[in-house]
Amino acid sequence: MSTAIELRGLSKHFGEVRAVDGLDLQIANGEFFSMLGPSGSGKTTVLRLIAGFEQPTSGTITLGDEDVSDRPPFARDVNTVFQDYAIFPHMSVRQNVEYGLRVKRVPRGERRRRAEDALSTVRLEGYGDRRPHQLSGGQRQRVALARALVNRPKVLLLDEPLGALDLKLRREMQIELKEIQREVGITFVFVTHDQEEALTMSDRIAVFNEGRVEQLATAVQLYEHPASAFVAGFVGTSNLLDGEVARRLVGADGTFVIRPEKVAMVGPDEAPAPDAATCVARGVVREVVYLGATTHTVVDLDDGVTLTVSHQNTDRFIDAALERREQPVVLTWQRDNLVSLGGDRAAPVASPEEETA
Repeated sequence: MSTAIELRGLSKHFGEVRAVDGLDLQIANGEFFSMLGPSGSGKTTVLRLIAGFEQPTSGTITLGDEDVSDRPPFARDVNTVFQDYAIFPHMSVRQNVEYGLRVKRVPRGERRRRAEDALSTVRLEGYGDRRPHQLSGGQRQRVALARALVNRPKVLLLDEPLGALDLKLRREMQIELKEIQREVGITFVFVTHDQEEALTMSDRIAVFNEGRVEQLATAVQLYEHPASAFVAGFVGTSNLLDGEVARRLVGADGTFVIRPEKVAMVGPDEAPAPDAATCVARGVVREVVYLGATTHTVVDLDDGVTLTVSHQNTDRFIDAALERREQPVVLTWQRDNLVSLGGDRAAPVASPEEETA
């Protein structure tokens, strides 16, 4: 697949702060690519560098086959959608969408046709004569998206565009954005601090930390095989086992990750014996957190570490879970579900009984 964006040795310094630090990155044509990370990690600065709103301290930015590192924003074949929409309140929806075409002196008939096509793409047929104040937050976001798409850019940059929406609408828009991206077939570069957004929509995700990419992978690879403690903790919830705790519970040196949903919890009398395939740990329930579809149980293990267990809620599970506060429990998990922070699954090791046999 051909490359839409290539960044080589890209850096941006603000005084002593290295917001972006020697970044090398390739984004393919037609890819939904997300840059995920906490505030201050450098993801938004990278987006602004690609858009031309910031100039790099060093390195190059290539769009297609063209080096655009020194070009102003209007000379780059990209458009940007912002969190605050930036819609003109005194214009109709259609006029907002047509605005960029009017600046480029596109004839009126073609402007109208392309604007209607763009509104149809974002599911806003028939809304052209309305004013922005007559629209919901999700509809205004679609107008901003249509205004960006109407120029037919090679790359669409999206800077946390769903951040102002409520949770239900944000989840609906995640699915719609991905569907729209597939329909139009252009490259989307999406910036977010919300790992659910990134996992839901992206073909690939770059996790940023302190101006660098900690891991670049698909959603499944990121979640199932985090490459570092930072990625494991930022993308979803993780239980980390290291040092002496890892030696006792896993039987191996190193740092291991086990996701909460892959840990089972049973009563003290139901505990299986540890073996080459299964890890077993005893502890006491500190807290039970009901989250609707799931329940998270926080367990203080006798081995000196706290683990979180996640279960889908069923009629039988909910009441029993809520009654387990301060009760002794046993946690079990399969060794195959342990992941070392090098990205590999932990190799099965002998149980204490087998080692002394």
